[in-house]
Amino acid sequence: MPSAKTHRAQVRKGTRNKTVRTFTRSRVVKARDIVAAGEPADLTASTVKEAISALDRAARKGVIHRNQAARKKSTLQRKLNSISSS
Repeated sequence: MPSAKTHRAQVRKGTRNKTVRTFTRSRVVKARDIVAAGEPADLTASTVKEAISALDRAARKGVIHRNQAARKKSTLQRKLNSISSS
């Protein structure tokens, strides 16, 4: 069990990180759904770009690990490329 001071700091950081994590997760899910639905290319590309930007921001702030952000960006980009090449 952490000390009271450490616990307060963890709670503070947790609430700050939760907003970034939620923002990022919603952008990634939205991009994944639009890519799967086969929406027009310009809408799909802009949505994926927003998701990639959110992942970069979360990784820069230390909310998610940079390798996790890179993995998610790569997966989104591969799905986008597979649809645009078809």
